Amino acid sequence: MIQKLINILLVDDHNMVIEGMKHILALIGNVEVKATAGNAFEAMTALRENDIDVAFVDINLPDISGIELCAKIKKEFPGVCVIGLSTFKQRSYVSQMIANGASGYLVKSAGKEEIEQAINEVMEGKIYITPDISTTTSATLFDKDGPTLTRREKEILQMLSEGMTTNDIASKFFLSPYTVDTHRKNLLAKFEVSNTALLITTAAKFGLV
Repeated sequence: MIQKLINILLVDDHNMVIEGMKHILALIGNVEVKATAGNAFEAMTALRENDIDVAFVDINLPDISGIELCAKIKKEFPGVCVIGLSTFKQRSYVSQMIANGASGYLVKSAGKEEIEQAINEVMEGKIYITPDISTTTSATLFDKDGPTLTRREKEILQMLSEGMTTNDIASKFFLSPYTVDTHRKNLLAKFEVSNTALLITTAAKFGLV
């Protein structure tokens, strides 16, 4: 169990959600809500003015989406753990948040025990996806260890993370460039990302590279 006091930022444009989260978090002994924000601009200001450990970010914000805000937070404050908070259960929202650097995703119906578990897991460097989502989808991304990869996919993923080109990998494994590119495209599909840079970033979150 994490013993240090964990500073929390709540980002949501509905006051009822903010108050509800504050009430739940007050029941958890080692956390403190340091700031709240109703939009992305206020969130970035709060991060600059407070020492935040975990930011709960609503997907639906009035200025930019929580997915975009997550990317901004991780760029300026890479040490902050971002947990997506939403009523949406679509796998696309989860995968986009994770690809943008989020450490977790919760639905707004989550209770105290789940919220506490999510906070402690992301503070330990893990990714937490609410079971309410993972049991209602078939996405391999929701497995705590990431998508299931073949031995060859793991090898090629590692080579890509080291900056090797398709031709370099083809030469190393005595494969055709076409075969290597097919494996790369399969990896993009499994991680639900659109390019190699996001592939490596997301795979790193799962400790796969």
